[in-house]
Amino acid sequence: MELAFDSFVLVAATADLADEPAARDHADAVEFRMDMGTDPLAALSGYGGRLPLLVTNRPTWEGGDAAPGSDRVEALERAVEHEAVAAVDVELAALDPDAAVTDPGGADSRPDDRADPAAVRDLVDRARATDTAVVVSTHDFEGTPDRDRLQALLSAAGECGDVAKLAVTADGPGDVLDVLAATWAATAAGETVATMAMGEAGRHSRAVAPLYGSRIGYAPVDPAAATAPGQYDLATLARLVDRLGNG
Repeated sequence: MELAFDSFVLVAATADLADEPAARDHADAVEFRMDMGTDPLAALSGYGGRLPLLVTNRPTWEGGDAAPGSDRVEALERAVEHEAVAAVDVELAALDPDAAVTDPGGADSRPDDRADPAAVRDLVDRARATDTAVVVSTHDFEGTPDRDRLQALLSAAGECGDVAKLAVTADGPGDVLDVLAATWAATAAGETVATMAMGEAGRHSRAVAPLYGSRIGYAPVDPAAATAPGQYDLATLARLVDRLGNG
């Protein structure tokens, strides 16, 4: 399966691949949150769904459940060998520790990737060898950096992967405007990006950002199972995106 990200892709986020049939009516792909799942590699081995998978194994230091020392990078390397896995998410700060926006858990909470970014680069190389797209992501759970910093982060992530993903936390409309402006500037420069402002103040960005060039939208199949603050449920986001003419 393939994901080119040359147009908008609506992704159903879940830790349970059994949700895939319920996502088919609205989603283009499924984000499998390996860090939140039970025996994720076994779940992948048994996957027979129709939708391509974007695999994410998010560490605790960037908002996920994969603890340091959990061999999460090795698990991702094994995951990209699966024929249904079309894309893999890798944190920008894991590839380049100096590129971190914030340290939600503190510097000591990320020794696994800080100690060996070469292992993460090897993962990227393996993904490319298996024709798996690479989404390079960065998250800020505290606020929204200024517009120049947003653009710099998108550019840095774009240099490392096929899609630069940026998720920040908005305190008000001005933050959302900065995200949209950075999205448009990156898109106009020929970069492939996925952007969103988390939190209630930024919620509408998930429907609006594709108009400015964002290529990925994330939503849970079950509203009670949101994987990030401010997410719409899948059916709602699909409807909003369609009405706004994205895609």
